[in-house]
Amino acid sequence: MFGGKDMSKMMKQMGVDMEELNAEKVEITLSGGKKVVFNSPQISKVKAQGQEIFQLQGKYTEETAIPEEDIEIVMEKTDASKEEARKALESEGDVAGAVMKLQGL
Repeated sequence: MFGGKDMSKMMKQMGVDMEELNAEKVEITLSGGKKVVFNSPQISKVKAQGQEIFQLQGKYTEETAIPEEDIEIVMEKTDASKEEARKALESEGDVAGAVMKLQGL
């Protein structure tokens, strides 16, 4: 069985370089308005044959991604705080619904 140093040496000889990266949080925006958030993830960057490959591990949560411009529009139309506008958008799903909810309509 190979130890960690032996494995690293073999990988380097094969032209593969692996590096551990430190991160507090990683957010990935997926199509369809979903966002995946990793808190305290383990990230490895592998360089091989001119390519860089990132491996991401850890517990994550899925969230709905809300565009910043939508939050700003709701804030402008209702004088709501950023947090109030975000919550209204999360519950209503669109700008018009969020504005109507905050205006009590």
